[in-house]
Amino acid sequence: MEQTNKIALVTGGSRGLGKNMALSIAKKGIDVIITYNSKKEEALDVVKQIEQLGAKAAALQLNVGDIKSFDSFLAEISKTLKEKFQSEYFNFLVNNAGVGLHTAFANTTEEQFDMLMNINFKGPFFLTQKALPLIGDGGSIINISTGLARFSIPGSSAYAAMKGAMETLTKYQAKELGARKIKSNIVAPGAIETDFNGGNVRDNAQINGFIAANTALDRVGLPDDIGGVVAFLCTDDARWINAQRIEVSGGQML
Repeated sequence: MEQTNKIALVTGGSRGLGKNMALSIAKKGIDVIITYNSKKEEALDVVKQIEQLGAKAAALQLNVGDIKSFDSFLAEISKTLKEKFQSEYFNFLVNNAGVGLHTAFANTTEEQFDMLMNINFKGPFFLTQKALPLIGDGGSIINISTGLARFSIPGSSAYAAMKGAMETLTKYQAKELGARKIKSNIVAPGAIETDFNGGNVRDNAQINGFIAANTALDRVGLPDDIGGVVAFLCTDDARWINAQRIEVSGGQML
């Protein structure tokens, strides 16, 4: 079965940054499969928007924190690839799905820690591992980190630690998958106006002002600032970028 077009799989693609990434990738002429956890209608709307851009699209349900569901999910991906995309494999895996938490280090519970670890680190670790047979040689893994792995703002210790782990993992993926010409990079957004973490950055004027005042370009980031960078990493122009942490923060906390 000959692949007619490049295909990207974007986890958490029904809203926020993931939606913007999916649409930006589609604008490059790349077909897109998105996953959603619970927002099925929103995901189907994103599929329509992708199709309006001239690319093929599909949406599948996935809870990235439920590692035991990955085998059945990837079987569904394989079926979707064959039926809708006439392909045996996809080319780009964007590990975007994630969840935040704002709690002091001293007050973080084991339950909160485990939830963050499962969704933000253990999930992407094993989803990528199990997806390797479906990622075409010469493809790319694009992980998502955070500016908080470089600078420290109280309340994000567990979340930032998981993203720091993802940054280290990215380098090992690049090294160990290089024989298959698979690249692995990680994009680290600064603070972005989305509904992530309860929409604090977008809706809280005090937080928004603090971030803008501590960003060289004097504003808070928007989803449009991030999606195009991820899409670029899915193009041949990025073919020699590998094992890199690319911060997209407008110069936050310099």
